[in-house]
Amino acid sequence: MHPDAYAEMATLQDSHWWFLGRRAVLSRIIKALSLPPEARILEIGSGMGGNLRMLQDFGEVTAVEADESARRWSQQRMGLRILPGVLPEQLPDVREKFDLICLLDVLEHIRDDTAALAALPPLLADNGRVLVTVPAYQWLWSAHDEKLHHFRRYTAVGLESVARRSGYVIERIGYFNTLLFPVAAATRLFARLSGTKTVAGNSLPPPFINRMLRRVFEAESSMIQAVRLPFGVSIFAVLRCRG
Repeated sequence: MHPDAYAEMATLQDSHWWFLGRRAVLSRIIKALSLPPEARILEIGSGMGGNLRMLQDFGEVTAVEADESARRWSQQRMGLRILPGVLPEQLPDVREKFDLICLLDVLEHIRDDTAALAALPPLLADNGRVLVTVPAYQWLWSAHDEKLHHFRRYTAVGLESVARRSGYVIERIGYFNTLLFPVAAATRLFARLSGTKTVAGNSLPPPFINRMLRRVFEAESSMIQAVRLPFGVSIFAVLRCRG
């Protein structure tokens, strides 16, 4: 990512509606996995560490991050050791197996996404799962994707195809950030038609709006177990190794 993006993430990840709502949805998805007690969890691409406390609710967490400044910042903040590593070829030798590996908005940053997923099975415990989230729909591409150094956005069908080529079966897959999808789509299409290069979402909205958007996003955490949402700004997938 662009260095400015890491700084913005550090500033916003504990207060911005998108980060808070997203973690509420992901927490509900992970809870439904019924992980073993004291589960071993690996987050690859931990960024500024915003997801680590949420993941610690479910077990013992190990983190991997490519950016040195992000590793140093999140180590100081969390008191955890953040290992250096890059998918697919430069993962650290952690010498343990994990019940859950999380790639939370990471796969879109990697040129060879098939190879990235294919590198994970040796790190999985028996019955281990991989949780992936990615941004949805190439037609929503914006200056935000460029600043974050994305290679692509996905559809659920496209993500499923990458996962199957990498040797996985799909346990669950679906969209989220659905209730706010019309706002996101309208904002990005307007930016494209008007030619603006302003990056949306890189500042904290006024408190009332921030609370309202957070509540709308968090409401999906109670929906996502009951129904498969048909579209959204993001996609999640829970993967198991084939065979």
